[in-house]
Amino acid sequence: MINVHCPFCRNPDSRVIDSRTADDGLSIRRRRECPNCHRRFSTLETASLVVVKRSGATEPFSRQKIINGVGKACQGRPVTEDQLALLGAQVEEKVRSSGSSQIDAHDIGLAILEPLKALDLVAYLRFASVYSNYDSIDDFERAIADLRQDPDVPVASESPDFSKPQS
Repeated sequence: MINVHCPFCRNPDSRVIDSRTADDGLSIRRRRECPNCHRRFSTLETASLVVVKRSGATEPFSRQKIINGVGKACQGRPVTEDQLALLGAQVEEKVRSSGSSQIDAHDIGLAILEPLKALDLVAYLRFASVYSNYDSIDDFERAIADLRQDPDVPVASESPDFSKPQS
């Protein structure tokens, strides 16, 4: 059990009066009372999540790092900051729902791919090419063929025919 110090009198003890899930669903908001000064205060508690990188090194999970990485794949695409923030929240929720305090970087990449595919197919291919370490045009062609076979991916109503000269 963790002792929470009173922010007013620094007493190392407090009593929980009420606990609720925060609006984001990822943390717990607790209302506490100090038995010494009887003042009330709130705490927001979030389980720490550690990312295990390919090298074996660890670092704290960062939603902002997800948003920045996906943002690079979305450069020049019609994707808003709000959409990136929502994608970051979706990925964090999925990763935290595993219940584990550690997650592989590989699993985070997988958690990014599905919502990114729904957001923007070009950004999805860009991200997938780095994440999956595409080495050749064949890798891109396979990924595009997989997208075309995916029933959830919208098909363009009319694709331009580049084989004919443009007038």
